[in-house]
Amino acid sequence: MGSKWRKMKLALGSNLCVFVPRTLENSPPSSDCDSTERFSDAALLSPAHWGSSRPSTPIPSSHALSFSKSGTKSSKQTCSICLTKMKQGGGLAIFTAECSHSFHFHCVVSNVKHGNQICPVCRAQWKEIPVQGPNLDPPPGRVSVGPAGWNQTVVRRLPPPRRDLSRRLIVPLCQAPEPGVFDDDELLGNQTVCAESSCNKNSVDGDSTKIIQMETYPEISAAPKSKSYDDFTVLVHLKAAASDKRQNCTGNQVSLSQFSRTPRAPVDLVTVLDISGSMAGTKLALLKRAMGFVIQNLSSSDRLSVIAFSSTARRLFPLRRMTDTGRQQALQAVNSLVANGGTNIAEGLRKGAKIMEDRREKNAVSSIILLSDGQDTYTVSGSGVNQPQPNYQLLLPLSMHTKDESGFQIPVHSFGFGADHDASSMHSISEISGGTFSFIETEAVIQDAFAQCIGGLLSVVVQELQVAIECVHPNIHLGSLKAGSYPSHLMAGGRTGFINVGDLYADEERDFLVSVNVPVEPSSNSTPLLKVRCVYRDPITKQTTILESDEVRIKRPEMGEQQGVVSVEVDRQCNRLQAAKAMSQARIAAEQGDLAGAVTILEKCRMTLSQTVSAKSHDRLCIALDAELKEMQERMTSRHVYEASGRAYILSGLSSHSWQRATARGNSTDSSSLFQSYQTPSMLEMLSRSQATFLGSPSAQRLLQPLLSCGSQPKAR
Repeated sequence: MGSKWRKMKLALGSNLCVFVPRTLENSPPSSDCDSTERFSDAALLSPAHWGSSRPSTPIPSSHALSFSKSGTKSSKQTCSICLTKMKQGGGLAIFTAECSHSFHFHCVVSNVKHGNQICPVCRAQWKEIPVQGPNLDPPPGRVSVGPAGWNQTVVRRLPPPRRDLSRRLIVPLCQAPEPGVFDDDELLGNQTVCAESSCNKNSVDGDSTKIIQMETYPEISAAPKSKSYDDFTVLVHLKAAASDKRQNCTGNQVSLSQFSRTPRAPVDLVTVLDISGSMAGTKLALLKRAMGFVIQNLSSSDRLSVIAFSSTARRLFPLRRMTDTGRQQALQAVNSLVANGGTNIAEGLRKGAKIMEDRREKNAVSSIILLSDGQDTYTVSGSGVNQPQPNYQLLLPLSMHTKDESGFQIPVHSFGFGADHDASSMHSISEISGGTFSFIETEAVIQDAFAQCIGGLLSVVVQELQVAIECVHPNIHLGSLKAGSYPSHLMAGGRTGFINVGDLYADEERDFLVSVNVPVEPSSNSTPLLKVRCVYRDPITKQTTILESDEVRIKRPEMGEQQGVVSVEVDRQCNRLQAAKAMSQARIAAEQGDLAGAVTILEKCRMTLSQTVSAKSHDRLCIALDAELKEMQERMTSRHVYEASGRAYILSGLSSHSWQRATARGNSTDSSSLFQSYQTPSMLEMLSRSQATFLGSPSAQRLLQPLLSCGSQPKAR
């Protein structure tokens, strides 16, 4: 399946050799690879013509707007709004629009309620729309066909659309007014995942109850008594427990995630989606498919709200639990989206933050996902050579870059899509809020990128994690805490330092390098250096746990005796930080127009890393770092290549290393990629589910078959 998936993504990214029959249910695929057309639909890649981004003129139907009354072809198709099959006699009325596409009647009514009078499949502007009323007789020729007692229906002729002449965009007529305060979130109810009475309290003793494992490594295990060090490195390594190895809390479970049968913390998720004009066509179709995947993989304990933005932003529905009803309504709302207008990222983020601020109740985990394929045309301009750097904090509400009472913020995981997005702005938004930045190079990777992200969010096992480092020896002081983007500080006197880590996903690892001085030790055979203490909260039991390490010591032999061995673990992490520093320096040089200098910086770093202890031992992380640096060099071969993908690729790499968390890079989220050093088993499981879902659908199989039979390699655009 991996080979098919890679070919599929390459084809979608290059618009090559993908044949779409005009009627997927009935027309056999052609073997002629020259007569091909791009695919797009509302959610299931239904057949459509996408010669341009403008809606095509519909062919008039003799039935105008009517219900199917017999087992026609349309009744056997899939409703592109709710993603389920349409069957005659299945208890649901079927509606055929004037453009000849059919849907469930209640799905169309929901679409209209959300302000959409454009066909989700072909984007034809409807002149008549269905409405539902309790005591109205249908006009002649508009007979309701459905179960007994179905509400009477009428078809209403739409007035000519009002236009905003300043922007020449059609203004939706039926948008429901939004409340001034978003305190209409669906209440959590009695959905406790795990009752405290059935869970054993974590303690320092007993490895079976620890959610975090902690280890420490000095850079060398022994140093001569007569030798001192001004910059001696100690590695603090943390790893969160796997979700299936947590304490047995199954006694009073009420609801479990579809993603895993083990208890987990429920999520409040707000997605902020770009539906500007540049998203029209295949982009929007695959975004809807990706959102459908997200919706289907949230449980009834999770809540979701969706913000769609173009020239302005609107909330499609309140923060709502993803029960069966909630999922259906969310799918209908997402599939009602139509792309047009400009790109107002700031307004979308403000509205997303307001949902989080105004909610009456809070789930244990909260996050915002932002996707955009363009520059914010309303707040700041994009960055580039000889352009002033905008204030990216203007794109974030104050609540997003300030901490709450617990000292932690709601992260924004941003996804820059395509060659025209403002990577600097999207990366800065994530850095300020504590989220990650991913670069989606081709539209075929959208669902995989979302899957990897929610695979992590749906597996949070640690919250509000803080690491404290304290010096033990009276003559030792801390020099620095190398923690990437995690906030850290040293107390006065340099004897104690703190790192605020926040959430950890199941199986996630964190590595922090601590620099200390080591004095001469004439009278002792060992020197105590540090003690490390972790304080964290269990998101399920709400209990706070303190975990302490043993003292970090090094042996102090006499001069001439056997010296300590260099730690490969410490050397590996030093290489990671050195590579990240080179990436940052290369980006600065590239932004100043010195691409040759940027390539030289990366090449020197590769040469330096190749001489290290861990590289010579063929350490996997070092191999991945070298491959990553080489890829960045190739994306700096020209100003055009750098602007199109190099900048975004470097920033997604910096985001990944600074947070030690997986991000999407370019056109790959494959687990086999060397660049995915931070992927967790939960992320990999969700990625596998995403790819299986896509390849397992009948429409995708029909798309794949002509591609695989062509036998030609995709060409670059």
